[in-house]
Formats: sequence, C-alpha cells, structure tokens
Amino acid sequence: MTEAIEPAYDRVKRMLFQPFDFSKWIILGFCAWLAGWGESGASSGFSGFNGGNHDGQGVQPGEQLRHFYQQASEYVQANLGWVVPLAIFLLLLLLALWLVVLWLSSRGKFMFLHGVVWDRAEVDVPWHQYASAANSLFRFRLVLGLVGLVLFLPLLGFVAASIIRMVLQGEPDLAGVLLAAGLVLVMIVLAIVFALIRKFTLDFVVPVQFLRGGNCPSAWREFGKLLSANPGHFTVYILFQIVLSMVIQAMVVAVMVATCCLACCFLALPFVGTVLLLPVLVFKRAYPLYYLAQYGAQYDVFPQPPAPIPSPAAPIPPLAPAAA
Repeated sequence: MTEAIEPAYDRVKRMLFQPFDFSKWIILGFCAWLAGWGESGASSGFSGFNGGNHDGQGVQPGEQLRHFYQQASEYVQANLGWVVPLAIFLLLLLLALWLVVLWLSSRGKFMFLHGVVWDRAEVDVPWHQYASAANSLFRFRLVLGLVGLVLFLPLLGFVAASIIRMVLQGEPDLAGVLLAAGLVLVMIVLAIVFALIRKFTLDFVVPVQFLRGGNCPSAWREFGKLLSANPGHFTVYILFQIVLSMVIQAMVVAVMVATCCLACCFLALPFVGTVLLLPVLVFKRAYPLYYLAQYGAQYDVFPQPPAPIPSPAAPIPPLAPAAA
C-alpha cells in the first residue's frame, strides 16, 4: 500500500511546484472543483435546539411533538390545493438539479484525471475527448443513485413511522425499538455497500475506462475480475485509505489552527477552497492510479517515456587482404 505514496507525492511536486504556475492551478482547480460537485455537499449543521421552553412550564418533548404533528397535519389537510403542487414542483426541481450536478461531475472526473495523468491544464480537450465515457459513468451513477433511493427511502420511512408512533403513544415499546434498530442496522450495511461501490468506481473503474475507452459496465466487469482475484489486497487498500484520509484531515485541521482559522474562511469558499486544496486533491487522485499500476502494465494509466533510439552501429572495417 505504501509503495504508491512516494510516486503520488512526487507527482504533486512536479505538477504543481516544479515550477509553480498560477494559471495551471486555476485550470486544474476548476477541473477538480467540477469533479467534486455533489460529493461534499452542504455540511449538515446540527442546529442548536434548546429543548423547548425554559420558563418552568415543564412541557415534555413528546407532548410538543404530538402538538406539532397535530397542527402540521391539520394545516396540510386544509391547504392540499397548493401544498401538493408545491411539493411536487420542489421534488422535480431537486431531481433536475441532482441530474445536472451528476452529469457535470461525471465530466469533471475525466477532466481532472486527464490533467493528473498527462500533467496538463486543459478543459476543452478532455471535455470532448472523454464525453462518451463520462456519459456512461453518469448513467451508471444515476442508476446506482436511483437504486439507493428505492432501497433507503422505504427503510427510512418505516424507521420514522415507528419512532413517531412511539412518541405519539407517549412511551416506547419493545417491538417498535427492535424494529427501528433492525432497520437502522440494515441501512448502515447498505450504506457501506454503496460507499464501497462508489469508491471502487471512482478510484479504479474510471481509470480503466480512461485506458480502454469503453463504457462503465464493461470497465466494472474488467475490474471485478481483478477485485475477485485479490479481495484481501483491496480490503487492506480500503482500510489504508481510511487511515490516509484521517491523516490528511488532521493535517488540514492543523493548518487551520496554525493560521487562527484564517485558512478555514478561504477553504469555505467553493472554488477558492478547491484551488487551495489542489495538492491534496492531486495526491488523492494519483495514489489509486499508482496502486492500480502495481497489478500490471495493462493498468498503468501514465504515459511511458519513449524508448531510447539505439545509435547506429559503427561500420565494420573491411578485412585486409591475406598475404600471398
């Protein structure tokens, strides 16, 4: 696992600092920013809910929820004429935004990969050159996302219904608690499976597409054979990636603390933060490429240096005539 760290680190130095080119950072940063659309998402902030009243009335949270549920139900039933169309409109709008983000980020994956592999800051060339492969990746991610919604939404609905039912009753029951806990466990397992599929797709299947020029399902079939032949190695790879991500996050936090959170203000800006984190993003893109290359030259995405041209052999001098 560690063999791929040094070449990935060297590639970061050569691409971004030898020499430093501001325009190159901007263009590669744009490709990385586009590739990361829809991944980090909006940070879910934990709202500082203070538990309701503190004026001594002693209203219980369950009673508050029951009161809120009753009011919301009555309000929706009284305004179905505009609540339902508004909900459908917002749902379709969110779906359209998700499709656009998914399509653009699929293009960005190949644009950023092109820049890291060829050490080039280009937008127009990879946008058109890998359009077919990126569209295939988009369709694969779309199907994967829809399958995830079909599996997760009913489970989430059952968990929410079970919890709401117990709250409205005013006391938990063993069957409801066991049902909610079991469904949450199933959701966790499914989340791990989908996370692994996504990780393998972005780290290895996309580079195989990049090499072969094929579609995403055929690249997955090729990588699937490699994965089934080396399950232990790729399990260690995932565990090492978790450790590596923790180390990188700790380094970023250390920089924030050292700059008195000034860096945090810049990193929070959508495009500026990506440009500032470009060395980290290039390393995270290059590391799985060098790891994949360890399984054979057929998986090496980096261009090989041209073989040296052999110098022409010196002419052999004619033999001297034999003495009589």
